Amino acid sequence: MSKINRDFFFDHLHDRLYPNGLNQQQVDGHEAILDEWEARYSASDDRWLAYIMGTAHREAGAGMQPIEENMNYSAQRLRQVFPAKFTVAQAEDYAHQPERIANRAYANKIGNGNEESGDGWRYRGRGLVQITGKANYAKFGIATPTDALKPAKAVDILFDGMINGKFTGKKLSDYFKGTTANWVGARGIVNPGEPGDRVAVDAKAYYAAISYTV
Repeated sequence: MSKINRDFFFDHLHDRLYPNGLNQQQVDGHEAILDEWEARYSASDDRWLAYIMGTAHREAGAGMQPIEENMNYSAQRLRQVFPAKFTVAQAEDYAHQPERIANRAYANKIGNGNEESGDGWRYRGRGLVQITGKANYAKFGIATPTDALKPAKAVDILFDGMINGKFTGKKLSDYFKGTTANWVGARGIVNPGEPGDRVAVDAKAYYAAISYTV
């Protein structure tokens, strides 16, 4: 099993992505991803690992820890994010009530029941890449929704979703294979509606940090 040179890796991250250094939580988050790669995927394309890390950095933030969707929206923000779900009057009524907001916003979609079922809140977004909706939790074999916040499970979801195309149907091998390297287009693996430039920059920084011990 190939081992990534962790000293080189973290020194490079300090130079490129974390100029003020990494705290222990950030180190642990990166280590969890590196451990998974070494244990199960080290024979695969290193660009996959780089893009996985760049994606986690974008989706979960620099902390590199699983996060839970914040549903505490103002009335104005509700109208911007969920315009089809909230009229002006409804947005005023639901504002700053996260559980009610989630139950309405995610009702009758992605496997959830109606608003009264509570599924919207129960299956709100969680993870390094947030999965949302009862059907998506089932897709990743998660019976207890909060398990998606456990670091090991969040890493498993991250790899499974990106390598096997479980997030959007697009997978890493669609963008990185042989001489093909589409760093910008690969954003389609998780969020095809968002420009991929920012993730591409971070992923390339991670790629430059990857080397192996002899």
